[in-house]
Amino acid sequence: MDMETQISALYDARPAKYTREDRVLFSEFMEGLNQGKIRSAEQESGLWHVNEWVKKGILTGFRMGILTEMPWSNSKSFYDKDTLPEKHITLAHQIRIVPGGTSLRNGCYIAPGVGIMPPAFINVGSYIDSGTLIDSHALVGSCAQIGKNVHISAGAMIGGVLEPIGNRPVIIEDDAFIGGNTGIYEGVIVQSKAVIAPGTIMTASTPVFDSISGIYLPKEPGIAVTIPSRAVVVPGSRPLRGYAGFHVYCPIIIKYRDDKTDISVVLEQDLREFIE
Repeated sequence: MDMETQISALYDARPAKYTREDRVLFSEFMEGLNQGKIRSAEQESGLWHVNEWVKKGILTGFRMGILTEMPWSNSKSFYDKDTLPEKHITLAHQIRIVPGGTSLRNGCYIAPGVGIMPPAFINVGSYIDSGTLIDSHALVGSCAQIGKNVHISAGAMIGGVLEPIGNRPVIIEDDAFIGGNTGIYEGVIVQSKAVIAPGTIMTASTPVFDSISGIYLPKEPGIAVTIPSRAVVVPGSRPLRGYAGFHVYCPIIIKYRDDKTDISVVLEQDLREFIE
């Protein structure tokens, strides 16, 4: 029986008491997440799909876990489920983590060459690919998928989705630039090389207007928009129907990435060459 089948069966069974074998299975599952061999969402033929069984595995860990004390320093402890401790990082991981209060939860994948500024938090099930920079006070939520050479600027919130099981997480594709104090939630996809300006907020219910094509980005009911590749998105507003003089929030694609944009969001290569 493969791991997907075992995890799904354990999730559906909801036993009153978990066995040693159940915990061994969960530990193997978490190791797969830590190594990036198991992902909560994957891309095939250009389309992203959710691996529901992976979310079931993470939720099983919450059910299975026992509240325990986790010493963090000489003066402070945390109290969380024993199945979801802090991720243990060594020099062999080749990840740059600057001192100052960053925390990575076990079950997240951080590729070699990632840089993390303090303080940042990266949750279980998330996937962060090589060359990406996670800046100060940034959050990468549970199951979020972050591509290669992405810049997550200071104060940015990349939301996570564990429940409902079938909902996709936030996905940021390769070479995207996410500005400071942005909030990207509820399954929004930001395609490769897109630029999200500081202060932009997007959720599953947020309409996004493409000023180049003159239309709102299409989306299915209950599913968040996909920001097109190379789009440059800024905060904006639209008139509130029936209320003259009032406006509601609406991000706007003001252009598509060009040479001038590339210069303004150039990545700091000196920060990314520490393992060369």
